[in-house]
Amino acid sequence: MTGETPAGLQETQRSRVSDDKIATVTGSTFTRLVLEGKGPIVVEFMSYGCAHCRVMEPVLQQVAGMVNATEKIFRVNNAVDQELVDSYEILGTPTLVMFLNGNEVARVEGPRPTVSSVLSIVTQAFQ
Repeated sequence: MTGETPAGLQETQRSRVSDDKIATVTGSTFTRLVLEGKGPIVVEFMSYGCAHCRVMEPVLQQVAGMVNATEKIFRVNNAVDQELVDSYEILGTPTLVMFLNGNEVARVEGPRPTVSSVLSIVTQAFQ
């Protein structure tokens, strides 16, 4: 293998990026976007190599489309931002952490990947 990405995978990655309703935050943007953010914010701590995270991805995309007027949803790639993972004591993936005006108000590790369960988790934390 020459390190080239198969055409099908390139297309999947391209469509994932163009349809992505969830922005990635990094160690350099987390404070500004999450901790200094106003209102309800959900952060998914995930890894692209995690099978459970891959199952969760389309569900979370749907939920993001449903709540984008009220809650913002971001992701942290655990493989890239280990400092954030350690700081928030993330033990498993995916983990959803809910913030309200910069303060953590709830978290759920490995939620059931159904639209109704994730929507409930995301919205109930802020009621």
